[in-house]
This record gives sequence, C-alpha cells and structure tokens, in this order.
Amino acid sequence: MSGATIKRDLRTGRSLWADSPGLGVPTRSLRDAISVDVAIVGAGISGALMAHELSRDHSVAVLERRAPLMGSTLASTALLQWEIDLPLTTLSQKIGPEKAKRAYLRSRQAVEALKTIVAEERIVCGLKDKTSLYLAGDAYGHRALETEAEARAEIGLDSQFLSGPTLRERYGVLRTGGILSGGSASADPARLAAALLRRAHARGARIWSPVEVIQAVSDPDGVTLLTDADHAVRARSVVFCCGYEFPKGVPTPGAKIVSTWAMASKPRQRCPTWLKDVLVWEASDPYLYLRMARDGRLIVGGEDEVSATAHQDKLKLKRKGETLALKLEKLLPDVSFELEYSWAGAFGESVTGLPSIGPVVGMDHTWAVMGFGGNGITYSVIASQIVSAAIRGEGDPDADLYRA
Repeated sequence: MSGATIKRDLRTGRSLWADSPGLGVPTRSLRDAISVDVAIVGAGISGALMAHELSRDHSVAVLERRAPLMGSTLASTALLQWEIDLPLTTLSQKIGPEKAKRAYLRSRQAVEALKTIVAEERIVCGLKDKTSLYLAGDAYGHRALETEAEARAEIGLDSQFLSGPTLRERYGVLRTGGILSGGSASADPARLAAALLRRAHARGARIWSPVEVIQAVSDPDGVTLLTDADHAVRARSVVFCCGYEFPKGVPTPGAKIVSTWAMASKPRQRCPTWLKDVLVWEASDPYLYLRMARDGRLIVGGEDEVSATAHQDKLKLKRKGETLALKLEKLLPDVSFELEYSWAGAFGESVTGLPSIGPVVGMDHTWAVMGFGGNGITYSVIASQIVSAAIRGEGDPDADLYRA
C-alpha cells in the first residue's frame, strides 16, 4: 500500500481507551443483601449517565458483572453525533415526518446536554466540539444528500450540502457530494464514564463489582434481583443498561447484533489540518468513519457485519484492519497510517436506527435501555432523561419515540 501503511504491535486487539488515565472507579463486593431506591444493571456509559442523573435524589446501586467500563464502552469510538444512522428523509418514511423531526431534534438536544454535563461537572475526557462531514456513498448519493440537507435545514438543524467540487477544494476529498453539519463532538468514552460514576458515588451511589444479575422478579412493590453472589438486591425500580446482554427472565425487543471494528494510529499522526475539527463518515453500507483524538491519533472504524460473535475472531480483526486501511488510503491518499491499537466490539442495530428505551413488558417497576446503532452515547443521554423522569413520576414528551 502506497498511502495507508500498517505497522502492528502488542496493542492489536486492545482498545485505545483501556490505556486511558483516570479510569479508577470505587467498587465493592456484594457480601450482604441490600435494598435501594434504584438498581442499575451495567456500569458502562449508559449506566454511568443513568447513575449520574438518578443519584441526585435516589439511593442507587450499580451492579456490574465485569469491572466497570469493561463492556461495550471500550469498543466505542465516541463520535458524539446528533445525526442518526438513517437520514431524516428515510426515517420520515419509516415513522412519519413529525416523529422523525422530533427524533433528530432530540438527538441534537442530547449532544448539547452532554456538553453541559461535562462542563458543569468539570469532567476531563478530551471533549471537543466538532463538525460532521457526511460523504455520499453507495447507500445515498449526492442527490439524496442534497435533499437530506434541505430537509434538515427546514427543521432548524445546522446542515449544508457541499458539492463535489467544493469537497475537493476545501478538503481534498473526491466524492460527488456531502453534508457539513455543526454541533457534534468527540471524547474519550472511558474517562467520561469513569468520571460520571465517580460523581454519582460522591452523591451516595455505590458500584458493586463483580456481581452478575442472573434473574429479575418483579412484584407490585418493586423488583428483586437474584445474583451470583448469593445475595439479593431489592429495589423499588430497576434499570437495565447492559447493551444487548440481559438476565434471564427479561424480555428484550428484536434487534440485529452487529460486530464492528476500529483502529487508532500512533499519537501526532500527520493528517490534513481540517481533520482536527471534523468527524467524517460516509453514506455507504458498510460505512467508513474517522476522527482525530486530542493527542493527534487518527481513529478509523466501520466494516460492520451482522454477527454477535465475529468481533471475537482475531484473524478477522487483522483482515478488517487491512480493509479499513485501504478505504482510508482511497479517501485520503496522502495519509500514512501507523497502527498502534486495533479492536472490535458488538452492538445492537434496529430497523429505524433509534434505541429502545422504556418499561420492560410484563415486569413492573423495570426499564430497559438498548442503545442501538452508532449513536450509543447520545442515546444514553436521552435514556437517562426519559427513565429518570418516569421514575420520578413525570413524563417525557418524546418517550413514545423509543418504545419498541
């Protein structure tokens, strides 16, 4: 390969975020039965945001079968976007224009809400405001993106269509068109989640790890969680924030489980200057996406495929990395990529690209959060808002958008 060179080292198969500083979270072992207002199952970014919100006025226990942060949070590449995997125009065809509009506007609000949390809590996680460049691809060409940009602008979203010549002149990218949108961001997802858990702990929440919930039983007064520690957890309300892994007896909505791959360069990667402020992704299936981290690493990901186990294949990790490198070379031929980290993970994917957030069918006092698609952190913010409102006995005007 003339452009994107691959040099491998011992960090192949290890997430970049696993080596981030500041990941310490206070945990304890479950040695007795406990009773709390709210039990949250899962100590990744979804559980962390939920604990941060609910610990304001409830006693909270967070239960994690691994160490905190060690699930899908480490697989994230933390493109904090309000753009949904399905374009506004396509989503409008699936759920109706009014609901699609609300979904896009709520995602936009969620990114701003996350920025506010990070600022108010003084969380150090490399958060940086970014614009987003959505490039025409084999799923949506330049005509579709031009229509999409117009639809977004009509509802007040900051999106502008760029023609092929404009892309070449401004970014040196050879595509037939693209959409430039403001209001996105990037961050270190592990440091963000760890800081949120520590803030919740400072308000009285407790993180129990490792402890696995093996069954949930609800009754009119609350929920009993049976654990592998032989001690039960009793809660008035329970929120499952475990991605696509749910305990026995908890029904989950249908979704495809998808494997995804990512890689990161060494620090201070030589890249076009504009890339420091822009998230790039393409309207293709599977799609490529890339961004730069605060330390100058180039993070590249994509090549998703429908499989719950493919991400565990070490040989496939190598092949996927080579494919990503070739795609990067084609898009940015002057970038010489030197690999330091490569990793893979799995996530759930829905037909609409929207998550499932709502009560568990057939179980009182129980909610489930399944953050589908490429907007996991953005959707986790929305989930913390919707579920916390419900537990407080309040409503959320957009709750109906996310019920399967």
